[in-house]
Amino acid sequence: MSKETSTNSYSSPFQQLIFCRLRTHQWCFILFNVALFHILLFGADLMEEYFLQAIPTTYMDTKVLRARERARILDMSSMKTNISQGYVISDSEACSNREIFLLVLIFSSPQNLSRRDAIRKTWANVTHIQGYATLVLFVLGKPSSATAQVEVIKESDQQQDLIQGIFLDTPENQTLKIKRAIEWTVTFCPEARFILKVDEDMFANLQTLVEYLLNLRTHPEDIYLGRVIHPSIPNEEFRNGSFTSVRKHPGQYYPDYCSVTALVISQDVARKIYVTSREVPPSLPPGVFVGVCARAAGVVPIHSSRFSGERRIWYNRCCYKYIFTSTVSETSQLLQEWEEMKGDEDCTLLETYYGLVSCKIMTYLEG
Repeated sequence: MSKETSTNSYSSPFQQLIFCRLRTHQWCFILFNVALFHILLFGADLMEEYFLQAIPTTYMDTKVLRARERARILDMSSMKTNISQGYVISDSEACSNREIFLLVLIFSSPQNLSRRDAIRKTWANVTHIQGYATLVLFVLGKPSSATAQVEVIKESDQQQDLIQGIFLDTPENQTLKIKRAIEWTVTFCPEARFILKVDEDMFANLQTLVEYLLNLRTHPEDIYLGRVIHPSIPNEEFRNGSFTSVRKHPGQYYPDYCSVTALVISQDVARKIYVTSREVPPSLPPGVFVGVCARAAGVVPIHSSRFSGERRIWYNRCCYKYIFTSTVSETSQLLQEWEEMKGDEDCTLLETYYGLVSCKIMTYLEG
């Protein structure tokens, strides 16, 4: 009996040791799978964010230096009267006597009054964030019908937040639309520190974006921020043109550029794009056009995965409080989602984590 008891007491610690080893092995297996899950889920974004960034430019040839100097000394004050003639509605006093931290230019189609009203009621319904002024304006071209133009004029009289160029608002004129928006910015709103260009079918989290921009260095320059696209070989129509060539773009690749759905530029970059845009053909797609103009002034894009690009991010309140943009095509969907997330209640770290994981997974599944 004593021998059996002695054997049990001897084997008990040994069994416990084996059990602990098994548990350690199991925990290692679980932790490995958790780590693998997160790598698969967020690895692409981390790679884009930190490893696929365009290397900050160090090239400063004579042409680039001249472009940057022209942008530095650019003075549009004497051209205001002439430039106003390029707009049906210029709203040239929108920025007068105001220090604007973030100027939001929403690219909209003239006929989409209901969408503009929905945006005014939701994410664009803000004038100050943490004491810093924001200004939201809609950028339009001309509609094809005179009746629609009458409605646009009426809307402008009521809302005082429209800029309308004299060009027809067609898919072919979207690059011209960007040129006119940048021209308007450097002429009538030269004190705006940052400019957000965003399409009307997007949701934009201005609160989070401003907080991000405030954390940049004191006097940020050369900011060209968005979801960076690493383009493939240009379309045949551009390769055969006089602009795209092996000499200008080695390997016949366009430079990296930010998705035109939503991007942020600093005021100095707006000026640089304006002075270089005269040498870049407007036949280029709008996103490529901005990227080529920026590159000509020595500016490279900065990638952030918090910009969605053209993708629709699956809705989760805490996820949407973290990201900068997402495509929300349906107006009813925008109103519904905003109603849920407009409260001041912050998300905890755990809620933000769960929101990012769930919306990431659901976006992949729906995509």
